[in-house]
Amino acid sequence: MFNRLTSAFTLHACSALVLATVCAGSATAQQVKSGDLVLDNAWSRATPGGAKVGGGYLTVDNKGSTADKLLGGSSPAAGKVEVHEMAMNNGVMTMRPLKDGLPIPAGKSVALAPGGYHLMLVELKAPLKKGDKIPVTLKFEKAGDVNVTLDVRDIGATSPASGQMDHGKAGMGHKM
Repeated sequence: MFNRLTSAFTLHACSALVLATVCAGSATAQQVKSGDLVLDNAWSRATPGGAKVGGGYLTVDNKGSTADKLLGGSSPAAGKVEVHEMAMNNGVMTMRPLKDGLPIPAGKSVALAPGGYHLMLVELKAPLKKGDKIPVTLKFEKAGDVNVTLDVRDIGATSPASGQMDHGKAGMGHKM
């Protein structure tokens, strides 16, 4: 009896370990290295049907001694990919493209995340669906073109592994 219980417990423990490993692997985005830049946790949110824009998020870590700049990008999923900034101006959330690009200082990490700097996928060819993998080529001033894949999460995701909606953030154009 003891051996049978031990075997059953071992089988369940191994099954749980395998499942946890598979789930953890699918919850994290692929890390991409290009020269001194390390790009990590690239993701996007699902979009409703008919949406013409979507957001892209990731972290860019510049491990070098020379600054770089994220200028924009391209994707077969969108007509164009721009770098945008969301900010508070007089109590109103505003969004604008960064015409001169986003500086990536030497030895620093820059997060593109909801409510701040982000990629704007403009003129989407189709809605982004949870589970999709969206190829994007980012253009850097010094590193050149770098290919990343955005993992599409839930429509209300607030982070790469999140499926939860953040009700604490104000929408664009709403008074705070």
